[in-house]
Amino acid sequence: MNDRKTRRVVPAVEVIRRPASTPGSAPVTPTPTATTPTPAPTPRPTPTPRPAAPAPTPRPTAAAPTPAPTPRPTSPAPAPTPAAPTPRPTAGVAPTPTPAPTPRPSTGVAPTPRPSGMGPGAGARPMGPRPGGPPGAGPRPGGFGGRPGGFRPSTPRPPPTPEQIQALAVREHVPARIAKGELEGKMKCRIWRKLHAEEAKRFDQVYELMGQTPSLSLGDAFGVLQSGMTVAEFMARKERTQRKAAIKQARGEVENAIVAEFLTGLIGAKAEVSVVLAERSLLDTLQVEEPIAFTLERTGRLEKLQVVLLARRADWERLLPGLERDAKLTQKPAAVARQPDKRPYSDPRAFLDHIGQTVKLVLRNGITLQLPLMHVGRFDLLLGETGHEVFVPLHALLRFEPPAAAESDTEDEA
Repeated sequence: MNDRKTRRVVPAVEVIRRPASTPGSAPVTPTPTATTPTPAPTPRPTPTPRPAAPAPTPRPTAAAPTPAPTPRPTSPAPAPTPAAPTPRPTAGVAPTPTPAPTPRPSTGVAPTPRPSGMGPGAGARPMGPRPGGPPGAGPRPGGFGGRPGGFRPSTPRPPPTPEQIQALAVREHVPARIAKGELEGKMKCRIWRKLHAEEAKRFDQVYELMGQTPSLSLGDAFGVLQSGMTVAEFMARKERTQRKAAIKQARGEVENAIVAEFLTGLIGAKAEVSVVLAERSLLDTLQVEEPIAFTLERTGRLEKLQVVLLARRADWERLLPGLERDAKLTQKPAAVARQPDKRPYSDPRAFLDHIGQTVKLVLRNGITLQLPLMHVGRFDLLLGETGHEVFVPLHALLRFEPPAAAESDTEDEA
């Protein structure tokens, strides 16, 4: 009998052995790695058959809940490895079957159930109340999110007063509209002055002129600067312009129908009239009445400014012997200014209160009339009685005396 063991060819299989744990030591927790199926280990035959201690089965550790919103894929559990083939028994050795290794449990973490509304297609998560103040205290101070300098709540500011606008305009030498814009939060005055340097220079000159003449307004100061006049000359021209506008308005407030009807009656009747001029009289027939002239049958066109008085021939011959005359004006009649504002009487409203009263009128050629005032037109007066009217243009008046003044003069003479 041969004592030497017959050597057999061991298949080229790598055997991975798990170290046995010693009593008292903590069990080794395998690292969570992806398990791949490995070939079953082939038991090495030993002379003395010993039962191999089974390796302790590791307990799956409880995985802490993962806060990540997206779940990670878990590794699939490995399928049980098939048992290794049983080796052929050799002479004199009884083979002992080795138990197959226990498949390792999956170390993957079970997915934590996601709360409702947190899926990939879900909307934004509702936000809780923002801390930072007691309930009911309103929005936090500052801008968006409480940050200083952010978007602040728009609170309506009070409108600027005219005094504030004027004070800022005078201080910055800018127009009132620019000063109002700055007070309303728009363009600054200094920015406007940089963008409009030429206009800002003119405003400097205007405000300097206003400082020299406190009674001068901004518009008047611009007028003085643009016209090149002195302040006195400009103010005199302004006064004349205002008087012209006032006279035009006053004439529009007076009815002229009765005076126009009187002239139309003379033209229609072809009555012979006496036209008194500054230094002479005319006997003629009135044919046409124009806004600024009369057209006579024999004399032709006659400007109204030359007419002092107009009446029927019979009425004038009756009045002529008892007329009073001013000697100086008879020798040198007063001239008529073409500008209405330079004439003694251009506003017809001054005569409206004396209709029906006997008034005293001194004309520019010295003739003095004391007759009842019948009607007042826009440019003329009618004196006398019905059927015996006397037409007197306002531009021919040199002096007007109301009835009270006329009576006092009569008492003084007595």
